[in-house]
Amino acid sequence: MGAAVFWGCAAIALGPAAALLLLTVAAEPLRVIVLLAGAFFWLLSLLAASLLWFVWVRLSGREDAALLLPGAAAAVLLQELCRFACFKLLRKAEEGLAILSEDGRSPMSLRQMAYVSGLSFGIISGVFSISNILADAAGPGTVGIHGDSPYYFITSAFITMALVLLHTFWGIIFFDACERRRAGGLGLVVGGHLLASGLTFLNPWYEASLGPIFILTLCTGLWAFSTAGGSFRNVLKCLSCKQEPEDRAVLYSALRVPPEE
Repeated sequence: MGAAVFWGCAAIALGPAAALLLLTVAAEPLRVIVLLAGAFFWLLSLLAASLLWFVWVRLSGREDAALLLPGAAAAVLLQELCRFACFKLLRKAEEGLAILSEDGRSPMSLRQMAYVSGLSFGIISGVFSISNILADAAGPGTVGIHGDSPYYFITSAFITMALVLLHTFWGIIFFDACERRRAGGLGLVVGGHLLASGLTFLNPWYEASLGPIFILTLCTGLWAFSTAGGSFRNVLKCLSCKQEPEDRAVLYSALRVPPEE
């Protein structure tokens, strides 16, 4: 039973991210480098949040639930600050790649970097948030034996999956807002991140946290899709699996003069 819960929750929490990683990132070396860079910046935010928490507890002389909410808010702000630092670094990298290329164009666009960076933020945050839960899910023990909710593990897995996708969407929107200098977009990303983190404090009232988080994920995903240049027409083309006919030019050498009679 413990193994089934472990693998089931792991597949729910990290399965979509693993599929995106294998299908869209793993085959491209530059994307893998951007993925590692994004993970590094998220780990920097985790280190900064840990140091801030340590100093906060030392100065206040107490460690209770009252500090969790402001601590979570500070961690969210540090993550977004590191996301901005990642944007500045990747923007410089794009300019350098454009200079080195023969046609003067970067082999990887800023939108692609935004997607990969957001995915890396989501994967590394998801791994850190679900690892201890999966360790407990592996057993031994029975969920809910002391009156706790039996849906703790599966609900945590779905929340982690939503947060991984949210980080991916936030990365696309955040980079576009930084590029276009739109403060409103940046504010909505930070506000959405704070809202998603704050909703988790409603647990174990899972109906009040899981539903709004998935609604936020859906709305943010549609916003990111529109920001990346997507449209309903493109979705229909993708679902129809029809290839548009390619324009082919006939070489002059391939033309033959009809034989004289």
